[in-house]
Amino acid sequence: MSSVSLAFTESPAYVNPLASDDSAYPTPDMNYDGVFTIPAPLSKGHWTQPSYSLRDDLRAYTGYFYTSDPAFHDPDFLTKVWYAGAYTVQTNTVPLDTGRQFPFLYAATGWFNNGTIGVAGPILVDGAKRDRTVWPGDMAISVPTQFVSTFDLVPTRNSVSTMFAAMNPETGALPQAGPPLTLYRPDSDTYHAWNLIGTHNYYLYSGDHDWLGTVWSNYTRAVAFLEGKVDSTGLMNVTSPRDWGRIGGGGYNAEGNAILYKVLLTASDLANYMGDEFLSAAWRANATALKAKYNEAFWVESAGMYRDNSTTTLYPQDANSFVILYNLTLSDDQKVAVSEGLEKNWNDLGPVVPELPDTISPFISGFELQAHFEAGQDNRALDLLRREWGYMLYTNLSVQSTLLEGFTANGSLGYQSSRGYNYDPSYTSHAHGWSSGPTSALTFYILGLTVTSPRGATWSVNPHINGGLPGAEGGFETLLGWFGVKWVLQANQFFMEINTPEGTDGLVKLPRVGSVVVDEVAVDVGANGEIMLNGGKHTLVILS
Repeated sequence: MSSVSLAFTESPAYVNPLASDDSAYPTPDMNYDGVFTIPAPLSKGHWTQPSYSLRDDLRAYTGYFYTSDPAFHDPDFLTKVWYAGAYTVQTNTVPLDTGRQFPFLYAATGWFNNGTIGVAGPILVDGAKRDRTVWPGDMAISVPTQFVSTFDLVPTRNSVSTMFAAMNPETGALPQAGPPLTLYRPDSDTYHAWNLIGTHNYYLYSGDHDWLGTVWSNYTRAVAFLEGKVDSTGLMNVTSPRDWGRIGGGGYNAEGNAILYKVLLTASDLANYMGDEFLSAAWRANATALKAKYNEAFWVESAGMYRDNSTTTLYPQDANSFVILYNLTLSDDQKVAVSEGLEKNWNDLGPVVPELPDTISPFISGFELQAHFEAGQDNRALDLLRREWGYMLYTNLSVQSTLLEGFTANGSLGYQSSRGYNYDPSYTSHAHGWSSGPTSALTFYILGLTVTSPRGATWSVNPHINGGLPGAEGGFETLLGWFGVKWVLQANQFFMEINTPEGTDGLVKLPRVGSVVVDEVAVDVGANGEIMLNGGKHTLVILS
């Protein structure tokens, strides 16, 4: 006698022999998810799922990553977390007409997931089950994940285009979220800014100049909208404070102004590619002015941290991560001080968010992770990875293959219980792309491989080797071809292979001091520890 067992793809805590949690809503229409479509009633005998009902090849990655971690109980942990992030974002790439309805439209057994969520599909959303909606802030993490793993950028383009299509024609404001939630989340200064940063990310990775031209008018208007909120203080007054869930984000806020700084830098970059040198210079000058005012307003020397606003002693995780990552700091020593200050928020499971008490946010921790690498604190970055993502991947509360939206300071699923989730731990998403920060961070920092101009016409290799890892390998593709790095660290020798497309140019930052041999030829290295390489295959050896 055989049997079939069914379970919801969420926490095992809500699956038992008798019932599932009463707030888990299965979709009434499974046409878009043919993997689980089974004819009924079944006759006796064998049944085979037809191939036309299966998904595309979920193993068809254009990028990869591998390392071994001798300091963790599972030496494959870092490799697994890279792929967990990649798979999470794959599950967040959905057909156009499969979004969550707002306001909720309930069938007899659950909610409807048949909302139209953008201008074209497939489209990148926040979570596989909730909210299945475009949220630009989430894309600051999920799009780099998508780039280094699958290079599936069409959903990114559709998501960014959706937000520009929803622009307020009178003001130039962008909503916080895409349709059908747009009417209920009409404004957010920070998420408005994130869509502008997302525009730059998409163009950097794709080089899609024709598309950039189609949105350029709306893009420049959206930048001007934010600049219009900068007053005589030289800072942006955040008047639409809806955000990622944090408390206290309005007014002259450090987080919002840090994101604006990144907007201005990336806007300057895009204007240059659009051939508008005057606008590029103006935006860069505005960024420089904002940086000076920012440090005057928010830096607290005695704390070695940036405060949330001018009237508080709260030192937020988000802003203090952004200041390092976006180079708002004034010195390397300042970066190290902020990195040390961020660590003071940690418990055994990760950083407890000062701006959202009793919360550990993998979204904001994804930025903090990058910030520690940028500050040269490789061991601290890997410690954070092992605590927070190590917990998510191995706890029995998770599905152990995709990544949690968030959790409480003691590791429970009661994330945002009093902030809109109605004290219902089953509401927490278990496949949220904003938690996939390690995927791109491991590629960009441990592997050290990044693109520095559209499609990787120029690139950078700067491996972070001071975290105790014996080596790493991996890479990604762009429309120009394959970019790959492999490095091995031994007691007195560092060995690296670099493989990039012909016709490109790269900057290699040497990770240690010593005699340098490139392609079996000794080379002299300047005081900055950098060398330039043309595209192609190269070997590099450093002997100490």
